[in-house]
Order: sequence, then C-alpha cells, then structure tokens
Amino acid sequence: MTEIDFKRIKTIAFDADDTLWRNEEIFMAAQDDFIRLLLDYHDEAFIRSHLIGIQTRNLATFGYGIKGFTLSMIETAIELTEGRILGREIHEIIRLAKSMVSEPIELLPNIESVLQQLQGHYQLMVITKGDLLDQESKLARSGLVEYFNYIEVVSDKTPNAYLDILTRYQIDKSEFLMVGNSLKSDILPILDVGSNAIHIPYRFTWEHELVDDTTLKSYPNILRMNEVKELLSFV
Repeated sequence: MTEIDFKRIKTIAFDADDTLWRNEEIFMAAQDDFIRLLLDYHDEAFIRSHLIGIQTRNLATFGYGIKGFTLSMIETAIELTEGRILGREIHEIIRLAKSMVSEPIELLPNIESVLQQLQGHYQLMVITKGDLLDQESKLARSGLVEYFNYIEVVSDKTPNAYLDILTRYQIDKSEFLMVGNSLKSDILPILDVGSNAIHIPYRFTWEHELVDDTTLKSYPNILRMNEVKELLSFV
C-alpha cells in the first residue's frame, strides 16, 4: 500500500467509464455483434484480433470512444472482406454504434452515495478521455453532474495531460487524488507526476488498457480498493 497523506487531500478526481458507470460491457457486446456479422468471411479469433489491431492503430487518428470504434469496425470489415462488404452490412455497423450511444447509464454500486458524502468536504472533479459529445452526454444522463466542481474531457490521459489540469486549476500535487479503474490511464500517469492515485479495478478491462507485469514492478505500492465506498474510510 502506497503512502498517501489523506489529511492533505483537497481535490478528488474520478475517472468516468467503468469507475462511475459501466461501459466496457457495451463495447464488448457491440464487438460480439460485429464479429457475428463477419463470420461468413473469417473465424471469430481472427476477426477479433484484426479489429483490436486496427483500433490500436487508429487511436492516434480517431482517438478514444464510440466514433473511433465505429470507424475501426468499418475499416476492419472492408479489409477482411477485401471490399466485398455490403451496404446493408455497413448500415448494421452504424446501427450498432447508434445503439451504443443510446445505451442507458448504469451507475456502479455506491457511487452516488460516496459522492454525496464527499461533496462539500473536497473539490470534486471528473477526468475522462474520449469523444467530447459522447462523454458530455453520458455525464448529463448519469445524474451526477451536480456533485462535481469541474469536468475535464481529454484526448488521452498522459502525465502531461494531468500536469496541465493541475496547473490550470492551481492544484498542488500533494493535495490531489485520482480514482479510477485503469492502471494505464488513471493510475500510472498520476504516480509518474508525483501525485496520488487509488486503483479500483473493474471486472472487465479493454486489452489496450492492460499493463504488463514488467511495468508494474516499477510501481510496487499501488493503493487498491475493491469498491468505491472503501474510500470513505480513508478520507
């Protein structure tokens, strides 16, 4: 367990997807539907692997979120069918994307209760990455906006991105705490800038967000909790 001086903490920031509400299952279900669409052309393992490769390749161009994922599905379909994909099948991919966008927001257990108890005692933030329109829509539909003083949607969660946020809001690193499910995006970059983080794992993790054991050996004292309500016993 890493040492965090909780008495110094004044600002607590939360990741959004799979920290405040469920998200990864939506992508997993859409991916499964997409794979079924292409089973006449290739086997499941090959389609899945190819899609992940194209997604990763496209992150620098399209960024994170449903729109980039949709474009990657379309590109994958065109490549794996050698251009034989039908217009109605492309339309089905677009339908999948629209259904993802309209998926109801399902808050994770105890999230709202914890935010209610933290509000007024700490400055609360959301720091999330992805498509601005989609993230703003999810936050609005979540019913949680009233609990947060600030909301930041960034293209990627890098040490520099976090440093920029801390600088703009004039937050001392020792007084800041980031809470999130992704080691790669929510935890390690914050530790790299000398600030504080708590990892609350989610039951599913996108492959791109996985961190190898060799990397983790450089961060031996990551503070982990099983669920968000445990945070209250520290702060």
